[in-house]
Amino acid sequence: MPKAEADPTVSLELRVDRNSPVPLYFQLAQQLEAAIERGALTPGSLLGNEIELAARLGLSRPTVRQAIQSLVDKGLLVRRRGVGTQVVHSRVKRPLELSSLYDDLEAAGQRPATTVLVNTLVAASAEVAAALGVGEGADVHRIERLRLAHGEPIAYLVNYLPLGLLDLETGRLQATGLYRLMRSAGITLHSARQSIGARAATAAEADRLGEKEGAPLLTMERTTFDDTGRAVEFGTHIYRPSRYSFEFQLLVRS
Repeated sequence: MPKAEADPTVSLELRVDRNSPVPLYFQLAQQLEAAIERGALTPGSLLGNEIELAARLGLSRPTVRQAIQSLVDKGLLVRRRGVGTQVVHSRVKRPLELSSLYDDLEAAGQRPATTVLVNTLVAASAEVAAALGVGEGADVHRIERLRLAHGEPIAYLVNYLPLGLLDLETGRLQATGLYRLMRSAGITLHSARQSIGARAATAAEADRLGEKEGAPLLTMERTTFDDTGRAVEFGTHIYRPSRYSFEFQLLVRS
């Protein structure tokens, strides 16, 4: 790996908003992750001393350590004995058309069906709060659904929505797709941030999807916004790659 400057974070515009409901460690982690994704922190870069970074930002050392650990847990950073904390790689993201799985399946003649497993209110975690723009611990809707095609499970969908957005009665969720319900409620879907990855199935996931434990699964995380810029949905989904794939249209840049 290429040799990096002593502390590449010095050149970054890192700021935290103490008046924001988003935890300080999560704000810092998001900025470091964004720097990795856009290439400002390149593979092999060594992050500077946690004490110096904390002093520069006016944060406690445990706050900085928690931010860095969250990126270690995501696989973006690694702690190497005798070396320090090093950038491993950036996350690969590809834009896709903003559509729902239900609509995609229906358009393909796959006879989609939905089983609602959970439909409840929960306290927003730091990740969910940041995605939806609400305070950590605020009530949000959590919906867990199993999506089937021709009676066979193909995806497990977990979605979080802010309160008061639309009627999320279980019968309606089983009858159609979430985006279709949003459109019928007058919500204009405009854009989304999305990331796609892969990982091994847990025992519970394998049981839900009819796969073996440890089988590879496609993953997708998406935050969707309406035409006013409001976040209307945050979803974390897993798919059976033997039953579903993502397609991209790539254009040649002149």
